[in-house]
Amino acid sequence: MLNAHFGFLCGYGQEGKFSGPLKPMTFSIFEGQEPSQIIFQFKANPPATTFELTGETDDIFMIEQDGLLYYTKALDRETRAVHHLQLAALDSNGAIVEGPVSITIEVKDINDNRPTFLQSKYEGSVRQNSRPGKPFMYVNATDLDDPTTPNGQLFYEIVIQLPKINNVMYFQINNKTGAISLTQEGAQELNPDKNPSYNLVVSVKDMGGQNDNSFSHTTSVDITVRENIWKAPELVEILENSTDSYPVKITQVRWNDPGARYSLVNKETLPVFPFSIDQEGDIFVTQPLDREEKDAHVFFAIAKDEYGKPLAPPVDIHVKVIDINDNPPTCLDRRTVFEVQENENLGSSIGIFTAHDMDEENTINSVLKYKIAHQTPKVPADGLFSIEEYQGKLQLAKQSLKKQDNPQYNLTIEVSDKDFKTLCFVQVNVIDINDQIPIFEKSDYGSITLPEDTAVGSIILIIQATDADEPFTGSSKILYRVVQGDTEGRLEVDTDPQTNAGYVKIKKPLDFETEPVSNIVFQAENPEPLVYGVDYNASSFASFKLTVTDVNEAPVFPQHIFQVKVSEDTAVGTKVGNVTAKDPEGLAVSYSLRGDKRGWLKIDSVTGEIFSVAPLDREAESLYRVQVVATEVGGSSLSSMANFHLALTDVNDNAPRLSKDYTGLFFCHPLSTPGRLVFAAADDDLPSFRGPQFTFALGSGSLQNDWEVSKINGTHATLSTKHTNFEERVYEVPVRISDGGRPPLEATVSLPVTFCTCVEGSCFRPAGRQNGIPTVGMAVGILLTTFLVIGIILTVVFIRKDNVENARASEVRPLRS
Repeated sequence: MLNAHFGFLCGYGQEGKFSGPLKPMTFSIFEGQEPSQIIFQFKANPPATTFELTGETDDIFMIEQDGLLYYTKALDRETRAVHHLQLAALDSNGAIVEGPVSITIEVKDINDNRPTFLQSKYEGSVRQNSRPGKPFMYVNATDLDDPTTPNGQLFYEIVIQLPKINNVMYFQINNKTGAISLTQEGAQELNPDKNPSYNLVVSVKDMGGQNDNSFSHTTSVDITVRENIWKAPELVEILENSTDSYPVKITQVRWNDPGARYSLVNKETLPVFPFSIDQEGDIFVTQPLDREEKDAHVFFAIAKDEYGKPLAPPVDIHVKVIDINDNPPTCLDRRTVFEVQENENLGSSIGIFTAHDMDEENTINSVLKYKIAHQTPKVPADGLFSIEEYQGKLQLAKQSLKKQDNPQYNLTIEVSDKDFKTLCFVQVNVIDINDQIPIFEKSDYGSITLPEDTAVGSIILIIQATDADEPFTGSSKILYRVVQGDTEGRLEVDTDPQTNAGYVKIKKPLDFETEPVSNIVFQAENPEPLVYGVDYNASSFASFKLTVTDVNEAPVFPQHIFQVKVSEDTAVGTKVGNVTAKDPEGLAVSYSLRGDKRGWLKIDSVTGEIFSVAPLDREAESLYRVQVVATEVGGSSLSSMANFHLALTDVNDNAPRLSKDYTGLFFCHPLSTPGRLVFAAADDDLPSFRGPQFTFALGSGSLQNDWEVSKINGTHATLSTKHTNFEERVYEVPVRISDGGRPPLEATVSLPVTFCTCVEGSCFRPAGRQNGIPTVGMAVGILLTTFLVIGIILTVVFIRKDNVENARASEVRPLRS
């Protein structure tokens, strides 16, 4: 028999009872409990006298003859988590009379095992600039406790990072999976040149790391920082118009880890993008490139993960197209024309001849050489010209030229680069030298008298000089200019290109007051310089006397519009502006106003000072426009006019008001629930940059139990009832509105609210007698009178008709004999 010292019950069956009949049962027992614990008391019916226990007893589970099931050793879940037993009831002869039945013992876990890392030291590596949060290595630990309970739930964390620069963590760990990755800071700051390696101390705890009694273990992690290989490759140089078989690999990019997906993005819009990339990161050119079409290409390479998310910023790919000599020199014009004066000295420069080569500048492919291949005619000799081999400077090579020998030469210029030659054509015209000066037909053009109001552009004189040099050349063309007597530049001279006549015109208005008499001197000259030893003399100069007569002119304002800005609350009598005008003849000026339709201003007729004479109002007119008339005193009393604009700035001088008529506000009577009405306020002042900012309140404290006013925004508010007990009538509700201006103004307005019987949602008001509308009695009287008049008219008509018919009958009645 089991002695009485066996302890308390450790396991219960599914029904939570300590004893019961023999039947299949399952018991749950915590591992590690003290031995000799009672599990259950089985009972059997006669003739059963004893019990037999078989199965996975492991010499731990026992049963007494009276059916008392117990265990003799502490259970260990990690050794066996479930024990499967069979229990039978035997009679006195040892024969089975009940059973056997299945008895299941589930060993429940307790936290009796420490987590352990699989390695005492881990090693890993990471590329600089790797994507933050993407794992590059894992640490793993195991715990023999039940993983479905907190006992076997592991929690990882980084305890130490060495070195820890500026107290910033560069690494992070997934506390459930042990995955180690870079932080945002680590992705930016890791640099193998500064710190090629890091050491981490990583701990693991069971109980999910949430219990002070959890077990823990640590391991060391050595991390090597490797150079980031995701970077822009060096400049790629490709020979233009290559005959290689395409595509041709030109460079490559590589992401730090395998599996990246690569693509190219063009920076520019091209008809055909001539580059491609494969999924190894190799970049190809897919067709021949032409440097003359595009000498450089810039595009992006992008690496993405399997979800299409960029792994890092794109890198630039720069491609330079290397020139080959595939373009011959070209002539800038079909024929280049130069001019050279006769009798020019030997070696004189005629001009610079330039050709062009589309190949790359400043390379051997675009270096051009010049040579004269042919001269026509060869008169008076061949080789009259030379050209500098590289600069293209064309010069006289043998002697001076004479126009009578030949007026024109045609040269064939051979232009060559290292592989090509091109022929260009140059025409050299021999022109007469400028050895004759212009000579005026007369030196004095007399006197001219003009009124000072002569129109600008008027031709006042025609002058003429002649030149004996070759016609229609720079040597014979004559230009005229005023060299004396016109300091203000009021005159100009235009030359007739056919006759060389000079037309003297008014360029600026004449002014009697500043320059009444002028002695004007002209000079005639050529655009081409005179040859050495020939100079202009008195024959190239002419003069005339210009007399300007006075014309009475109106006063002149210095500007067309005078504008001032004042506040609309400017006191009456304040000076608000000043205008001035000046009479060209020096007469006094009198000022007056026109267009002062509001009567706000007056002007001092002598000084031009303008004063306010009435209150100003910006709301009536924000920009007040009047005209100022300046009249000369004496003379012809001529006048002129300028505009005076008075801009009024706002002051807060208008109290708030309701934005519209609110006589139609109503509630349906009787109210079932408190109601609400919306109304708005306005005023005529200029709103601030934030817009109107009205505040609203009830105008009477005695109404606070019945009504409530609430602000919606700067212009709108609601009027709400506080109960439903209102009479069927009109209520005048005072509302106080403040504008918040400087100074603040407020006004109390009345909102009429009608409580009325409603029909289909509208207020029904019985019609009462109104002025001008007759009463019912009056209406009946009017109606009866109308009927009486109509009856009299009909009676008269019938009587008249009867008399007419009687008269007609008497006319046809036969005479009695």
